[in-house]
Amino acid sequence: MAGEVVPLATVFLLTETDRRPALFVGTSSDRVGSPEGTQSYYLPASKLAPKIPVSVYGSLNYSEWDEGVNFPFGGEWYVWGGFSVRGMYDGERTHAVASWFGERFGVSLMAVWLDTFGISLAGGF
Repeated sequence: MAGEVVPLATVFLLTETDRRPALFVGTSSDRVGSPEGTQSYYLPASKLAPKIPVSVYGSLNYSEWDEGVNFPFGGEWYVWGGFSVRGMYDGERTHAVASWFGERFGVSLMAVWLDTFGISLAGGF
């Protein structure tokens, strides 16, 4: 249905510490390319590596589009000076993102499915 609103919510169950990952539960629209209105329900964990500028995540995800469970995962390398590179697998396909974030502005170059390119701009106040 055109213009259908898909619920979006994320609740942190555990915040990350030096010894344990962050754990949260949530729901949002299904992955990129899914039919409009399909929902996903997820339980991800994420952790910043202790001695290197890398974070990783993995998730247990129920996809209404697939009518089943999949296992998205990915990682991000914080290169230097607000620059980062992220690779991710959404349970079906792979994506890559290169980003720069300053104090109030950010820009990301995306390679969705590694063959469709886009740009995302973010700002804050």
